[in-house]
Amino acid sequence: MRCIVKGGKPLKGKVRLAGDKSLSHRAILFAALAEGRSEIENLLLAGVTQPMLAALTAFGVEWSLDGQHLTVEGKGLQGWRDPAGVIDCGNSATTMRLLAGAMAATNVSGVLDGSAGLRRRPMDRIVQPLQKMGVAIEATDGYAPLLISRSQHPLRGLEHELSVASAQVKSCLILAALVADQPTRLCEPGPSRDHTERMLASMGAKIQSILPETSGKGYQTWVEPLAQPLRPLQMHLPGDISSAAFFLVGGLIAPDSQIEIENVGLNPTRCGLLEALEEMQATLAVEETQAQGGEPCGHIRVQSSALVATAVMGERVVRMIDEFPVFGVAAAYANGETCVADAQELRYKESDRIARLCQELRKLGVEAIETPDGFRIVGKGKLSGGVVEAHGDHRLAMALIVAGLGSQEPVIVHGAEVVSESLPQFIPFLQSLGADIRCEMDA
Repeated sequence: MRCIVKGGKPLKGKVRLAGDKSLSHRAILFAALAEGRSEIENLLLAGVTQPMLAALTAFGVEWSLDGQHLTVEGKGLQGWRDPAGVIDCGNSATTMRLLAGAMAATNVSGVLDGSAGLRRRPMDRIVQPLQKMGVAIEATDGYAPLLISRSQHPLRGLEHELSVASAQVKSCLILAALVADQPTRLCEPGPSRDHTERMLASMGAKIQSILPETSGKGYQTWVEPLAQPLRPLQMHLPGDISSAAFFLVGGLIAPDSQIEIENVGLNPTRCGLLEALEEMQATLAVEETQAQGGEPCGHIRVQSSALVATAVMGERVVRMIDEFPVFGVAAAYANGETCVADAQELRYKESDRIARLCQELRKLGVEAIETPDGFRIVGKGKLSGGVVEAHGDHRLAMALIVAGLGSQEPVIVHGAEVVSESLPQFIPFLQSLGADIRCEMDA
């Protein structure tokens, strides 16, 4: 499918997004690990969450959906069964890495596999520490498929230093640590998302996060083995800040625009983009509301702004790791040279997001220079049109569509159907705000 975006139209109105992708993944899985019935509202139903739901069925966990309301009949850590076939994780590394930890905790056997893109994502970063804990897990030359066999002995608690700050790796090891013979200590070089810690703590797990100024050794997570079963979840999921990012940038670059995104998650480990946009002199306001399931949330208002260049590096990179494609678009519309460093992890996402982002922005007349661990974009406050390609990456596809909202000439995005991976309503939402977007099948 290709989308033809004609810029220059104001965006006005309100958007209420489906539940956060990271929270949806975890809510589905943790509800299955609890004992009893969990009720989860505002679940994200998209390509990235469907494999996790299908996995529950394969492991013998019953669930039902009524719209975006999910009910899960949790089996606890002793009630999962071995799946009859290979578990297909689709294109979702989160699904694969979290399921590996859950399989270790429930002591079931099976194979985790996925798309060709997922098979390119590094898995040794979970395999090696899980093996140290006594999990019988094997990768294929460091990548999927992963073979997990039933362990014959209790898992061992460990102290482990992650080479990169990664919520997926940390969450995998936290799940295995729930059934270890002693506490586990995980140390990261920077702050990563703490959704797993917050949600499991609300379910009765004993997890403590320790900041560098206290630990003296980086960002630490201390996990105690479970003394009692996990309690079921009762949670309304806030909207996804990573999805909201596209509407925020769209509202900044489209002329005469005013947008409000309602009930968005405002977890501080996810708010790096908001800080970066404020440094770019974006006109935005955040109104915090009542926390949900330990997660802060609120409303974000944004309006058209003349952006200026900035620099992003260090610990902020981790706190906006999924937002760099659309941040690159904001940088293209800003005045001056925006620099991103310490972001080499972007090369291991659904695509090499450093290379692909720079490649596609150049097609739109942007001076975008790729570096080993980031990029430099020389913004001129405007952008010309052109024909671009999504490369099978949902966030790149959405970012390129947003790029067209303020362009002088139409932007045509090929492969745009991939947006359904994380936000199937993305294009209708933009159209409801006033965007001029027409979609048609590729010839």
